[in-house]
Amino acid sequence: MDAILLDLADIAVKEQAIMGRGYEKGGILYCKKCRTPIQTKKTFMGKERIFPIACQCRRAELIKEREEEERRKAAELRKELRRMAMPVHEMKAWTFANAQETAIIKAARRYAEHFDEMKREGKGLVLYGDCGVGKTYAAACIVNELIDRGIPCLMTSFSRILNALWSVEDKQVYIDSLNQVDLLVIDDLGAERQSEYVAEQVFSVIDGRCRAKLPMIITTNLTLRDMTSAQANKRIYERILGDCHPVEVTGENRRRTKLKKDLGRMNDLLGL
Repeated sequence: MDAILLDLADIAVKEQAIMGRGYEKGGILYCKKCRTPIQTKKTFMGKERIFPIACQCRRAELIKEREEEERRKAAELRKELRRMAMPVHEMKAWTFANAQETAIIKAARRYAEHFDEMKREGKGLVLYGDCGVGKTYAAACIVNELIDRGIPCLMTSFSRILNALWSVEDKQVYIDSLNQVDLLVIDDLGAERQSEYVAEQVFSVIDGRCRAKLPMIITTNLTLRDMTSAQANKRIYERILGDCHPVEVTGENRRRTKLKKDLGRMNDLLGL
């Protein structure tokens, strides 16, 4: 093995000389560009030998190549995390950079900024309010911001969760898998069909996150009064409000505004 290492060193030294990468000084080669050694003398097996080394500019190139590779891997990770996290493709563009600076967007940004603390404390949010006021948009902004930081998230709904549960044999394994992400966003709580089975599965998911001290963000059209005074599913709302801070989201119905604009544009195009 030692003989092989010596042969490899000799080959590398000869290649450096043949390629004209350096000039000779003191019996070793120096880089023509940065004028630092590309060879070094070391005693090996009782004899002084010349070994190749990276000069200053080559070290800088290697660092740059490593950084570029790390950026590429990070970009691939963010892409995969976003693919798995978002149920709707258009949500991938719902970011703080593209959002109007409303009160809820400011609060959502601060939640994302303090997510490390929120995660340690297992604290989430309940975004409640009328349809179309931006609850889902704000939650998606948080998810996209965290994914950009390489934090695994999942944005789903109980309708999707329940559909998945129907098709799996071990339901508890699936429910436990929801705790593999740092943030779970459940959109439109209360829109799922109501039954004793549904209530039990919803409670299992909520209770699992709470017991694991993992944060959730929940959006709902229910009012805070609906949740605090509910007799049906009372234990679900108690668990949610125990770990998720309620935030009322108000404002214009963006869906209705968009619908009016789309109707006007289509009428103009159709000459109506």
